[in-house]
Amino acid sequence: MASAKEKNKTTTLNWPIDSPEQLRQLPIEQLPEVCARLREILIDELSRNPGHFASSMGAVDITVALHYIYNTPYDRIVWDVGHQAYAHKLLTGRREQFSTNRTYGGLCGFPSPAESEYDTFAAGHASNSISAAHGMSVASRLQGDSPKRHVIAVIGDASISGGLAFEGLNNLAQSRDDVLIILNDNEMSIDHNVGALSRSLSRLNTSPRYNRIRYKTYMFLRKIGLVSDKIVGPLTRFNNSLKALLSRQQNVFEGLNIRYFGPFDGNDVKEVARILRDIKDMEGPKLLHLRTRKGHGYEPAESDPAHWHAPGKFDPQSGERLAASNADKWQDIFGKTLLTLAEHDPRIVGITAAMLSGTSMNILKDKMPERVFDVGISEGHAVTFAGGLAKEGLKPYVAIYSSFLQRAYDHIFHDIALNSLPVTLCIDRAGLVGEDGATHHGALDIAYLRTITGIIISAPSKADQLQRLMVTAENHDGPMAIRYPRGTAQGKAEQPPIEPWPIGKGEVIAEGTDLLFLTVGPISEEVKKAREILETKGIKAGHYDMVFISPLDENLMKKAASQGSEIITVEDGIRAGGFGSAVSEWLTDNGFNAAKVHRLGLPTDSFVPQGTPAQLYKHCSLDADSIAAKALSILGK
Repeated sequence: MASAKEKNKTTTLNWPIDSPEQLRQLPIEQLPEVCARLREILIDELSRNPGHFASSMGAVDITVALHYIYNTPYDRIVWDVGHQAYAHKLLTGRREQFSTNRTYGGLCGFPSPAESEYDTFAAGHASNSISAAHGMSVASRLQGDSPKRHVIAVIGDASISGGLAFEGLNNLAQSRDDVLIILNDNEMSIDHNVGALSRSLSRLNTSPRYNRIRYKTYMFLRKIGLVSDKIVGPLTRFNNSLKALLSRQQNVFEGLNIRYFGPFDGNDVKEVARILRDIKDMEGPKLLHLRTRKGHGYEPAESDPAHWHAPGKFDPQSGERLAASNADKWQDIFGKTLLTLAEHDPRIVGITAAMLSGTSMNILKDKMPERVFDVGISEGHAVTFAGGLAKEGLKPYVAIYSSFLQRAYDHIFHDIALNSLPVTLCIDRAGLVGEDGATHHGALDIAYLRTITGIIISAPSKADQLQRLMVTAENHDGPMAIRYPRGTAQGKAEQPPIEPWPIGKGEVIAEGTDLLFLTVGPISEEVKKAREILETKGIKAGHYDMVFISPLDENLMKKAASQGSEIITVEDGIRAGGFGSAVSEWLTDNGFNAAKVHRLGLPTDSFVPQGTPAQLYKHCSLDADSIAAKALSILGK
């Protein structure tokens, strides 16, 4: 039944709704219409300006209900991951700017506190919302915020399976701080969820009648004063124990003595709003389990949510996705080559972390499903699991995006390098990834891997180099990393048999005595263009594609040092500690003049925003024109 306050609200939907304050003036009966309007905007905008579609469509109802019930931005909503948050952006003053989403100079594709006070915490990666929300709740309590500040963590797209989420749950349960966790359970990450927790969450949906009765009984007893927040701890433990005894099963949240509500239909906005209103002022940690459908409100996305996670441009009427380029992508060359190697080497297995299609590991899985392991959003486990496989004689290839592999740094050191195990890290999305922006750029992998003893670090500049380096890794009895970017690969892939690339061997692209470029990876293409610009000005620049960051090609390094010209290193990783640093350190350690080295790379004093790769290369002064201009400046011309 609607409250008196709601009955007095306007009955006409004055669209657009551009703020939570406007939203809260509506009667609850109009919330479904708000959700429908938001979905229309998402379909229209994302058909032309691509982004993360299915997750945001599924989370519209949760978003509207949250802003309707809670006093945002005073009350804090922490999103995890940001894939869910497009409707949140539309409702919080950014509707007119939404056409710039994920574009250079426009809106960030993920929640960003620098962009809006409604974006309480950065949310580009997964599993951090519970820990962050817990910290906010404690800070509010310690600072005596009045009125009481509500803190809500919205965790979805399988982020609950990440290790950090469990650490947050464990500590929150012990603290009894007031945090509401909304589990947006859409049974998906990028690809389908895997693991025991996913199966457990699915089984929870088998007793909705029990959960409805339990919830209504609890609310009734609380209303008449027989239940209070002071005794809820013992009552929760008793109830959970009784349920576990009778049903012979227990869910993980109740096992932690966190009050659990659900599962409920997360795509019924009025029901979600009513439940949120009922549990809003309950003290202590609580979890509301909402089942949503990824892509809800758009049939093509509902029927194929994995491919509609980020579908690119599409026809909003027919749902037909516009064809992308037929050119070979780096990830597809990796996937096809891995299958070729696995067909002839039974030791080879593939591992990924919820990125089967994104890394093209699905190519091997389709043919040899028993030799591919998708461990979910668990990058640290993926690496250590690979170590266990390698210890017993297998040859694991671990394919993970560069920005996500950052979370496995200690595992690479302790469980792979320290044991000298033959694990190959296939680092997808290395360098500038484009529209996903600062949270997803693969800027750090060269720098942090260089600090680890015994690991070979390589970066192919063209398709056949990637293939050959994968064969090198197959034959190498130790850890090896191969980093490659998002997008179309330069050059053509080779047909088997594929020869290995010698470890520590670079390639001379061009000779020149006026200046020398040293590069790793596909940034070589921009340097080739820069050399052409310099040649029109009478400058002969040499160019060595080093291929390996560790170990460097000593013969090419000695040749470069002996030439005596200025050296410019160019990389699509962060300058601090990267490839250029490796070159300078080698020259110093071997008695040569490192002062002649000039390092170009991603900045160390600012984060690189979102934009097209071409825009971002220019932003970072790594496009051909900027590289040529830098060379002329160094030469005093």
